Amino acid sequence: MSDYKKTLSLPLTSFPMKANLTQREPHTLAKWDDVDAYGRMVAANEGRERYVLHDGPPYANGHIHMGTAMNKVLKDIIVKSRNMLGFKAEYVPGWDCHGLPIEHKVATQLREKGKTDVPPLTVRKICRDYASKFLDIQRKEFKRLGGLGVWDEPYRTMDPAYEAATARELGRFAEKGSVYRGKKPVHWCLDCQTALAEAEVEYADHSSPSIYVAFPCPDAKLSKVLPGGDPERAALVIWTTTPWTLPGNQAVAVHPELEYSLVETSSGQYVLASDLLENLAQVFGWESYEILAKSTGDKLEGLAARHPFHDRDSQVVLADYVTLDAGTGLVHTAPGHGREDFETGQKYGLEVLSPLDDAGRFLPSVTEFAGKTVYEANPDVIALLREKGLLLAEKAMSHSYPHCWRCKKPVIFRATTQWFISMERGGLREKALDAIDNQVRWIPSWGQQRIHSMIENRPDWCISRQRTWGVPIVALLCGDCDEVYQEPEWVFSVVDRFETFERGCDYWFEAPLEDVVPEGLTCPSCGAANWKKEDDILDVWFDSGTSFAAVVEQRPECRFPADLYLEGTDQHRGWFHSSLLAAVGTRGQAPYKSVLTHGYVVDGEGRKMSKSVGNVIAPQEIIDRFGAEILRMWVAAVNYQEDVRLSDEILSRQVDSYRRIRNTCRFILGNLNDFTPDKAVDFADMEPLDRYTLDLVRRAHETMTSAYGEFQFHRVHHTLLDLCTTDLSAFYLDIVKDRLYVETPDGKPRRSAQTVLWKTLLLLLVDMAPVLSFTAEEVFAALPDAIRPDLATVFELRYSLGDEEQLGVDERKAFEHMVDLRDEAYRLIEPMRQAGEIGHTLDTSVTVHLSDAVRERIGAMNLREFFISSGAELTSEPLADGARVKVERAPGEKCPRCWVYAELGTDPDHPEVCPRCARVLDERT
Repeated sequence: MSDYKKTLSLPLTSFPMKANLTQREPHTLAKWDDVDAYGRMVAANEGRERYVLHDGPPYANGHIHMGTAMNKVLKDIIVKSRNMLGFKAEYVPGWDCHGLPIEHKVATQLREKGKTDVPPLTVRKICRDYASKFLDIQRKEFKRLGGLGVWDEPYRTMDPAYEAATARELGRFAEKGSVYRGKKPVHWCLDCQTALAEAEVEYADHSSPSIYVAFPCPDAKLSKVLPGGDPERAALVIWTTTPWTLPGNQAVAVHPELEYSLVETSSGQYVLASDLLENLAQVFGWESYEILAKSTGDKLEGLAARHPFHDRDSQVVLADYVTLDAGTGLVHTAPGHGREDFETGQKYGLEVLSPLDDAGRFLPSVTEFAGKTVYEANPDVIALLREKGLLLAEKAMSHSYPHCWRCKKPVIFRATTQWFISMERGGLREKALDAIDNQVRWIPSWGQQRIHSMIENRPDWCISRQRTWGVPIVALLCGDCDEVYQEPEWVFSVVDRFETFERGCDYWFEAPLEDVVPEGLTCPSCGAANWKKEDDILDVWFDSGTSFAAVVEQRPECRFPADLYLEGTDQHRGWFHSSLLAAVGTRGQAPYKSVLTHGYVVDGEGRKMSKSVGNVIAPQEIIDRFGAEILRMWVAAVNYQEDVRLSDEILSRQVDSYRRIRNTCRFILGNLNDFTPDKAVDFADMEPLDRYTLDLVRRAHETMTSAYGEFQFHRVHHTLLDLCTTDLSAFYLDIVKDRLYVETPDGKPRRSAQTVLWKTLLLLLVDMAPVLSFTAEEVFAALPDAIRPDLATVFELRYSLGDEEQLGVDERKAFEHMVDLRDEAYRLIEPMRQAGEIGHTLDTSVTVHLSDAVRERIGAMNLREFFISSGAELTSEPLADGARVKVERAPGEKCPRCWVYAELGTDPDHPEVCPRCARVLDERT
């Protein structure tokens, strides 16, 4: 028997079956650098509509983790997909370089070297070097993920131009009268010894001493409000979980509409909320009590109770925030240790007491606890109350409590002199809420309500920090009376010098006082000419929040407002939040048109990744094992808008999916080795199956295009995978192998199929490139020279089908009906295969019943090819038992060239093969 293998048009390609991603990817990265793939991608859309994704700056401290890796891959997918869709989308990466974590790390390293008295300017220089070091490390790690952008020209919050932009924004706030300096309670970290922003506070379980305290009420007016009250025996009962704040107590708050009872007990008379009386009696161990009188809270206003251990009054005030959820219905009020307490204190003119130093130790003025930290003082406060007979009950209580985001230790509310941006002056709160509701698209939609409630209820923005490494608050303070001088034009003139100074805002710290104090300046309050520079720095959230002014408005790659901000869900209280306030406060509009959030990366069981648990997976670990491509594929496959799971099992599934897509591309490449565009067949002249398949590919491409536009990358992933594995590999490619291998190489049937493969592969490249960037580039490079566009990189490719290359609705339905019949035939074939009656579908012959309408719409479809059988027959006669398909074993002999069963030897020149193969062999000679 002759060797017919040489007469077949078998696949031929240099594209390897084995990916070897870990070895190949670095070479692809080098190629992208050599050809400037990023620049070419963007240049391909010159003159087109711009799309701006503004990069939120990761912190330049340590190696990247899975959360930051996922974030960067998502951004890269968006930038690339927008470019492939025809937008001019450029990517400017950025880094957040200031702040406490870096300063703390530097301070730790200096202490380890025995250096504890390092000048601030030296600390700033070391911090700058530290940030630069990790910026370079992270940049390499981000680039290894396959991201394209202006990596050599990122923005850095420590660059002089950026620092100047940040300081100018503070000047603009001052110009609008929104900035003020005052003493208010703020979150204070005792360990870091600085004020914290709302975004720098995390909540975690904490055990606190819960105590009930009696405040004696010797006020003679008591008996008028609550008849039967004895000023010598009566007391107001409060509850607190922070005993150490009692030295700062100034008042007791009640709700004006709640009902309060005066009760007689064996130990004295007590005032508490009527609705809580029964439960509290059990807590206090009262075996019996008598209600002497009742009154609403508004009538108690002005009563003078006495502080439990200091010689001063604690007056009764009214407050709407008093509830019956816990406690006694009467709230201990210390204006120096709580936001609501402070606001109540302002209303009633109460003194703001906070007798603590920066480490949280009581000052000498509090003689009972002087020198002790607040936590050391708690048991002493309780002991003193017990000694005075004013402690009614105590127990430990576990509750959610604010902690520092950096050191993870509990924080306190402490009144200190800080700088603030008012939420009310200039209507900042109202304007921000309007921007949230009317200017921005929030994805997912729940993000709108989340940030709305945060802005709606937040206090004034505390923008000062008592640290060294950051942008200074440009202001002068009177050395005699602490009056503030911060005239905007003067601020701007000082800030201008930042940009011309090598280390930017270090100018403020280095410049002699006479260089920054206006000539002849005297204090308008006290007349003194004794000025000093403010040495507080700005909140780092103000730094990053003004990136719209430093980057979006300044860089040629961008425009204001940005189209998209994309970060994790925690940034509703972080970067999204501060950026919104900064932009609305100075520009009157949001800095972004859309905000997209992603969840956290958790392990395969849904647990938070933690070093202590041992379930952390580092990006580099995945890259070293599988390649960055698999990590990118995983990012696209998951619904990243929720918390996403990651495990070896999940990655292994992605490896399998990747292999399927790669093999599909390899098959197509192999069957285009002798194809050139001039041999393409017009859509109208294609074989019916080819028309249907190209229409099917077109619809999948349109689905992926829409999904990219809506940031639904999991739809892209699943559509691409289904297209490659089901619609192409398991359907079309399986069918047309016969035609591609067996038919006359230059005949229309084969060229028609190759035309579909050619157009399909180009569409696949466009669809794959944003996610499977390395593979798309590799496939593009493996295209035969004759069909490879004259482009240096796949990211220059812009390809779509013509309007005419699609089926009408009726024709499409007819083909879909044929697909259903094919599935029905295969259901009949499978039992025959299992019974050993046949080994392959080519061993069968199929009879199909079709309506005249479907026959007409499918045209001259090759049914034998479609069913991958050796014979296929149409009949208008109904089949037995109402069936639409009948399957039988094929008659004849198996052709050694095409494996189809037929009558062999009909052509004397080719006696061993079927008539079709005989014809093809004649045409090949």
